[in-house]
Amino acid sequence: MSEDFVEHLGDLGAGLLVSLQLTAVSTAAGLLLGLGLALLVSHPSRWVSWPAVAVVELGRGAPVLVVLQLVYFGLPSTGIVLAAMPAAWIALAFTTGAYSSEIIRASLLAVPKGQREAAAALGLSRGRTFTDVVLPQASLIALAPLLGFCIQMFQATSLAFALGIPELLSRAYDIGSVTFEYLQILMLAGVFYAVVTLPAIRIVARLERRTGTPRIPILPTRRRPTGAS
Repeated sequence: MSEDFVEHLGDLGAGLLVSLQLTAVSTAAGLLLGLGLALLVSHPSRWVSWPAVAVVELGRGAPVLVVLQLVYFGLPSTGIVLAAMPAAWIALAFTTGAYSSEIIRASLLAVPKGQREAAAALGLSRGRTFTDVVLPQASLIALAPLLGFCIQMFQATSLAFALGIPELLSRAYDIGSVTFEYLQILMLAGVFYAVVTLPAIRIVARLERRTGTPRIPILPTRRRPTGAS
């Protein structure tokens, strides 16, 4: 094994760590944002739900690359200047929050109504009913779909090369520009992505079988009419 090949593996490994860091921070923040948006979209007041609907639709409709460049290159015109990594965290978290909010909202609606009625019969407040009864069951329902989406966001971190972040794809391009062996290096980068995604996909499939929860369809982002069941 040549020293150059070992060095390339090390560079790509360092890029993979950056990609995993991007994924971890942006998905953690994005899932919290998604939970908040899911609750706001389900709010009975239109003054609360419709602004949240607009945010969700914007996040789902805008390409990730556009959001990345808007945050990094667009915000400085408003006086907000961010380094590349925080800009990528914010952009990817925004996209994650928009998509995960619909998964979470569908999971909350999938909890049987009888569970809420039983909690009310036991004298639990609405807040405790949500945190102690509804949220744990919805989390179990949403777990596999959310993990599946996190895999997609890990793959989407490759777009952060547009901001100059030294993630996996960016490292591969840098090595290719020096060695001119783009085919071999990009194929090797693809292997690095596969090493992470393929086992994760198997874990998601196993979770779906064990919990008996199929993939959750994305619901239309509209507030249900008053009185709907």
